[in-house]
Amino acid sequence: MIDIVDLLYENPVIMAIKDNKDLRECLKKENNGNKIVFVLYGNIETISLIVEKLKDKGKIVLVHEDLVEGLSSSYLSSSFIKKYTNADGIITTRSQNASYARKIGLISVLRFFVLDSLSYENVKETIKKANCDLIEILPGIMPKILDDIGKRTAIPIIAGGLIRDKNDVIEALNVDAVAVSSSNYNVWKM
Repeated sequence: MIDIVDLLYENPVIMAIKDNKDLRECLKKENNGNKIVFVLYGNIETISLIVEKLKDKGKIVLVHEDLVEGLSSSYLSSSFIKKYTNADGIITTRSQNASYARKIGLISVLRFFVLDSLSYENVKETIKKANCDLIEILPGIMPKILDDIGKRTAIPIIAGGLIRDKNDVIEALNVDAVAVSSSNYNVWKM
């Protein structure tokens, strides 16, 4: 399996793509230094082609299975992605799906939205029993929250969402996030 954490230490910016325009931008030569891509769109007819285009450029591809139209919330979505695409892993908001994906040999990212104190408490409880390779916290512009979550788990953390500039990236990395994910083209070039 790919040591994704080592790759993230080399380049801690993950390109998150949400449409074909982002895909075209991601494939441009100036983004060749960015190795990891989060695919946040597609459907069961197009996802293999999207992944194939990225893999042809040497990218490590993780598909957000919750956002692929036509897939259900079942853990079997990971099986579909493994069987019908060449993706390296998945992103999901469901802990059982992340665990299953890891079991079948895919890199798994468990994504959390920290919107209020209730969701924050849920994150703290869920990470105690999480079985995934990485945790992504959204929005990623909350250094104190990222720091606190990082102290509660040995699972590497990615800061995602609302990362807009160099300062946002530096703040996230300074509190031990191993990487940031962003759909902002300027962030990709840092």
